[in-house]
Amino acid sequence: MNGRVRSALWLQLLLVLALLLPVAVLFLLPGGPLIAGGLWFWFVLPLCFWLIWGLFGWSAGPAVAAVPEPRPIPEGEQPGVVREVMGVHGAVEEDGVRVFYGPLRGPAEAAYERLRRELPADTVPMLQEDERHGAALVLLPKTVEEATLERPARPWVPLLLFALTVVTTTWAGAAQQGVDLLREPGRFAVGLPYALALLAVLGVHELGHSVAARYHGIRVTPPYFIPLPSALGTFGAFIQMRSPTENRRALFDVAVAGPLAGLVVAIPLLLIGLGQSSAVPGTVVGGRVTAPADPADPAATAPPAVVGGTSAGSSLLLALLAKLAMPEALRHGCVLQLSPLAFAGWLGIFITGLNLLPVGQLDGGHAARAVFGYRLGGAVSSIAMWSLLFLGIFVWPGLLMWAIIVFFVAGDPTPPLNDVTPVTPGRRLLGYATFALMLLILVPLPHALWPAAGIHCPYVG
Repeated sequence: MNGRVRSALWLQLLLVLALLLPVAVLFLLPGGPLIAGGLWFWFVLPLCFWLIWGLFGWSAGPAVAAVPEPRPIPEGEQPGVVREVMGVHGAVEEDGVRVFYGPLRGPAEAAYERLRRELPADTVPMLQEDERHGAALVLLPKTVEEATLERPARPWVPLLLFALTVVTTTWAGAAQQGVDLLREPGRFAVGLPYALALLAVLGVHELGHSVAARYHGIRVTPPYFIPLPSALGTFGAFIQMRSPTENRRALFDVAVAGPLAGLVVAIPLLLIGLGQSSAVPGTVVGGRVTAPADPADPAATAPPAVVGGTSAGSSLLLALLAKLAMPEALRHGCVLQLSPLAFAGWLGIFITGLNLLPVGQLDGGHAARAVFGYRLGGAVSSIAMWSLLFLGIFVWPGLLMWAIIVFFVAGDPTPPLNDVTPVTPGRRLLGYATFALMLLILVPLPHALWPAAGIHCPYVG
């Protein structure tokens, strides 16, 4: 067995350990993982994501070796079709990769299609934006493109992840009902409504990505579900593209298809679940929802916490859906005691909102890259990432956990082969609508509007 094979086996072993780490914490740590603010949680969670994403990054293939001084390409060695579609201002070659800089002589889409048609089959063109020259054309040898852009898949990894996520979500669903499956494993059915509903939302979300990807001829992996040792049971799921996207239109379609498909399932689940939920008087103190103390009990000096409760005004969309499903109950209380079905539906919607953040390789990051382009999309991504971190530090500490997770999974999105041709006006409008939907999910209802919405507000006398 050579050193390369041994290294691959060790890396696969580390990947297995990283995937098993959340469940190990779930079963071995005293007190259980419901204490999401504990120091162990903040240590284990980033470690898991660092290991998993580091190994996925390794699996993407070897990087192209760098040459200290790229070789200029004289005019006589430049392909004729390149000079016909671009006014070449400069050209260099680095380890077999040729890069040409200059303005295009016509529409980017027509130039890209002609390059694909007339270049040799063993050459892959990438047309990118360039601030100085207008455009950059990269000609990749097919072997380099396969090594750097096409990602191999390990079929056993998604199956293992899914099995672990079934365990963690079933455990979380039972824990929300006051059942400890470590002591009463025979009552696992109590956690299934929450687990199955949440996995259905996440599964349809990833199915939307897969259908859009296959429509555009992009190879993708099966969905990777992420087990999480906490009261939620999972952080979500994702797929990996095994081949590059052709253009920004394809990148946009794949990005938005998942969230929209997931919401088609999550919103009805939440509406049905809200019919099984109740609303009680309460307040939010330090990000924690509490019910008022019982005045008949003189020993009650502090308001007790409402298990599984959330404020009806914590989200504009949640307030709207709660008003549709339970209008009378909201006149007397604002703390929603969510049923397992409602909690799964709301969690699916909330994860969708986080996925729509215009950051890195999140769905919103890909959509922003497609709609705004490389430079503006990168600026939007940076602003969104820092805003999320500051909100987690200064506004709602519970958001800090999600900000850390987003930071670890964000990364830099792989550009499409034709990154110059803009998306269609219809896609641009749909992109703006998805970002507005993200705000509806993540932005709370202002207290001044609660009475107008017919929701009891403990902050307004």
